[in-house]
Amino acid sequence: MINQQEFLNKLQKAIKENRIVLPTLPEVALKVRDAVGKPGVSAKAIATIITTDPALSARLLQVANSPLYRGRMEVDSVQMAVMRLGNNLVRTLVASLAMKQIFQATSDALDRRFRASWQQSVSVAALSHFLALSNRHLDADQAMLGGLIHNIGALPIFVMAENDPALTDNPMVLNQLVDFLGPLVGCMILNAWNFPETLKTVATHCRNLAYDSASDKADYADVVMVARLQSLIGSEHPDADADWSQVPAFAKVGMEPEVVVMEMEGAAQDVQEIRGILGG
Repeated sequence: MINQQEFLNKLQKAIKENRIVLPTLPEVALKVRDAVGKPGVSAKAIATIITTDPALSARLLQVANSPLYRGRMEVDSVQMAVMRLGNNLVRTLVASLAMKQIFQATSDALDRRFRASWQQSVSVAALSHFLALSNRHLDADQAMLGGLIHNIGALPIFVMAENDPALTDNPMVLNQLVDFLGPLVGCMILNAWNFPETLKTVATHCRNLAYDSASDKADYADVVMVARLQSLIGSEHPDADADWSQVPAFAKVGMEPEVVVMEMEGAAQDVQEIRGILGG
């Protein structure tokens, strides 16, 4: 049986000695994030940063002209795309595209794990976006970003486990390790990325089914937790069979535990469209 504390100690030592490098966001993503955070920043200023990355520019134009955001006129410039999508969505899309690049592996086995983790994160992000729409005090685009980063801590764990047959040959044990250590490692990554506390809370608490913030209203951790549980329906993960009636997040989000999100009006279309713009 793998000792989780021993594994964590080895992982922290490997990170400290630069044998395993924590994922980093590309410079353009950092610049966009910082620019969007400045009061009164113009669409032109944000577009100027984005246009330094041709692939990112093309993707934003594609999203701006997608059925979900398309207006009466076709968008043909990055500045127009920024104006149509809004700063928060642009920041989320830039981060999502950057994160997709991070989910690249050096071996077939690792690639399969990374791909599965990315697809699950996209599903949680799309569900989080839909759930946040009915919680008006939350920003749906921020909730989407929360869904994308909720499992970011799994990546270094997968890398560390790659050369350990006790883990690579036992997916159940590896998944347990991710569930136990992923929040801690994820918080380390988000600290390095200077993400806000609201999103660090997502990485820290979205697997803690007993999580109950001081507020009566849902926070992003609540939304992502419900979205994650919904994404596990039909899977063999133990959380899929947990007693969801005892999970405070459902009441805060405004959902009955027995309700399936994808059966709610408009959910399937919204989730499919969000998955499409995230590349899932």
